[in-house]
Amino acid sequence: MAPSRNRVTPMGDIVAISLRGAWTGNRGIIHSGERIVRFHAGDLWITCAVSFRGRRQEQWRPDHYTFLYFHDEAVSLAAGHRPCAECRRDSYNAYRSAWAEGLRVDAPSARAMNRQLHGERLVRGTHRRRMHEAPWAGLPDGTFVRLGTSPAVVIGPRLVTWTSEGYRTRHPRPARGLADVITPPSTVAALNAGYPVQIDDSAYD
Repeated sequence: MAPSRNRVTPMGDIVAISLRGAWTGNRGIIHSGERIVRFHAGDLWITCAVSFRGRRQEQWRPDHYTFLYFHDEAVSLAAGHRPCAECRRDSYNAYRSAWAEGLRVDAPSARAMNRQLHGERLVRGTHRRRMHEAPWAGLPDGTFVRLGTSPAVVIGPRLVTWTSEGYRTRHPRPARGLADVITPPSTVAALNAGYPVQIDDSAYD
């Protein structure tokens, strides 16, 4: 059976690939029947636990949010999602606290984070991905950057490219210059402040 179009890439695109997802999440109701018909339905983009309190996940359910899937949490954060405050309360609290520490602001509301992330992940008025320049030296582990035309995750002194089949080629991380960063700046600040992002083990092999 061909894979459904419900996997999310680090760039935030929704694609049909067979790569297994460690997390689910949503952007509201973005399907009709069994087809994705819109990019998002608002600024609430969250990452959820695959299993929570025995709830049954029914894909393509009418008038219900569309289940999306992420290879790991680093991918979901790069795409512009944040932890869900219900099914991932501890992670949500840790992310919120790290956001406040990293940006040196008071702990934000969920609504404030949603608004800020939405402005950081998309060019206003479009579905075009917004990129951000930042020094290579200051990027924490779990940050995604664009390496040529490929997304790659920062892990210590290495960059590991992500593909539709998972993590693949490893490259040395530049010591100087500016990176083309995919992960929204507010999330990069949270990662720098110690948010414990989950990265698939294959990125470390």
